[in-house]
Amino acid sequence: MEILNSITTMASAGLLQTSLIWVAYAVAVALVLLVAIITTFTWQSPHERSITVSIVTIISLTALLATVFLLPVDIALVSSTTSAHLGAKKDWATPERVDGILLTLKIVYYSLYSFDALLCLIVIPFAYFWYEEYDEVEEEEGISGPGTRFWKATKYTLAFVFLVVIMFLIGFFVPAAGSNKGEHLDLDYFKRLLAANKGEKALTFGVGLLITLGTILYTLYTGAGLALLPVSFIKSAPSISTPQLSATTATALEQNRELQRQIEMRNAGRPEGMSQKDRRELDALLREERTLVRRERLAAEARGDGRSGIFRAWTRMQAVFRPLKLIGGIILLLLSVLIWTSMLITGIDKAANSICKQHCGYILGRINVFQPINYIFVQSAKAFPVDYVLMALLVLFLFSSSITGLATIGIRFLWVRIFQIKKGRTTPQALLIATVMLALIILGINYAVAMLIAPQYSIYGTQTFCTANPLVPGGEPDCRKHKDLVMPCSEAFKEPHAKDVCTPTVMSTFLNRVTLNWPVFGAVDFWAQFAFLGVFMIVFLTSLFRTPKLNLNELDEEAEVDEEEGLLASTGRRLGASWGDITGRASKGTRYEEGRRNGYGATVANGESSH
Repeated sequence: MEILNSITTMASAGLLQTSLIWVAYAVAVALVLLVAIITTFTWQSPHERSITVSIVTIISLTALLATVFLLPVDIALVSSTTSAHLGAKKDWATPERVDGILLTLKIVYYSLYSFDALLCLIVIPFAYFWYEEYDEVEEEEGISGPGTRFWKATKYTLAFVFLVVIMFLIGFFVPAAGSNKGEHLDLDYFKRLLAANKGEKALTFGVGLLITLGTILYTLYTGAGLALLPVSFIKSAPSISTPQLSATTATALEQNRELQRQIEMRNAGRPEGMSQKDRRELDALLREERTLVRRERLAAEARGDGRSGIFRAWTRMQAVFRPLKLIGGIILLLLSVLIWTSMLITGIDKAANSICKQHCGYILGRINVFQPINYIFVQSAKAFPVDYVLMALLVLFLFSSSITGLATIGIRFLWVRIFQIKKGRTTPQALLIATVMLALIILGINYAVAMLIAPQYSIYGTQTFCTANPLVPGGEPDCRKHKDLVMPCSEAFKEPHAKDVCTPTVMSTFLNRVTLNWPVFGAVDFWAQFAFLGVFMIVFLTSLFRTPKLNLNELDEEAEVDEEEGLLASTGRRLGASWGDITGRASKGTRYEEGRRNGYGATVANGESSH
């Protein structure tokens, strides 16, 4: 009876631990849904909003982020089956229970990836063509209706389905390039990665191709966004406060009207009328006056004139927390540098010490150099859900960086910008295309996190195994008195009992299966990470001393003005602007100078002269 109670207690403990992990994942998915809703409604244009496009975008972003958030669940579940101190499986982690956990993970993975593929290859293209085929005039005149739109959208969507079928047929019939045996395939870990049937090879080919496409987009957009996102936080404080903007606008408006009065007095009583030069100058002044009046009204609205006290208090509260955004930007900048450093260390380690080099996508047997992010995750994984929270924040940071890169670069074909991604001004077509691009980018993020950012943590988590010799031939080794013989699990283990203790994550197994069966994908994905590091470094150094093109006339005509102001040089004035918004008064000694600079002939957008 005691033995039965002990077994029941251990099984209950294992069930409780795995259940808590899945509950944490459910909470993360709920938060992901909130993030998807905020992202969609923040970026889409309110004037061209489509209910269909909004729903499809929200569902797609939620499914994509839920897929990538499954990685820390995968890691936590396989880590929970092993005692990290003893290097042995826990008593409740029987082979049947472990197989059940892996089977559940595979079902969830395949379900989510199938749903993602359905969204990106059928639902999103259909929603795109459904919106494109809408013509209000034709529908009012009865020329076209929902049936016609449905048929046209379906016809165009079938073209995407045809491309997918061709892709999987290629993977089904073309022999896997990694099927040739080599010395590295003597290890049990590598033998299990070889695709056993043509169906698996077709699946690995299709996913490998999509990962490679996503890695190319990830290299460009996430690499640039990873450097630009912290800078955008640092530069979130305006270059001029609202009271100071109001004061300088009033000064510029007064000067503008004085110049108009002088021109009119100079031409008063002239029989031939106003000269062409004065007429052109007066027209320019009138246009500038309209801009200044509009800016004065918008500044008054931003200051809260005529609004409730709660609104004015909220405005000042935002100004109070601007320094926190500056501190947050600096922290994100340090995190970006840490990610860059960790990826560089792993990349060099893989290039120099990979077991099979380009033949298997540079799979690394074990980490040979200290890697900071991997170390942080391995240590934090001992206190779940700390590692899960950190991984979720890392994924959100990379996802937000991708959005920043998309917003900065836009949707382009070569050097031609097709769509622009901008807060509150993104068209439905651009929103859907950006969602597909983010889906591919997330595949690239998944590869980067699992293979370079935190490789050991992503493959085995906190799992260890005992290297001591068994006391009985064929028995389990015991390291309770020899803790120094407990070693972390790795792909290059040769001990026969290690395969019974070390359980790789489902995601890492699938990614390594892709790179081993199709080495060309593994080589491209691996070397693209160095291109990612290069893009980050170029954008980071550029944005540190020269800001990207900013829209300084956003208050009136959304005209782009190229600002070439160093990030470090403008910090003091930005802190002064924040103080002006908190106190509600313009800074002393600035009203006259700003008004003088912003007189006629100067650009007065946001109170700064053009350089």
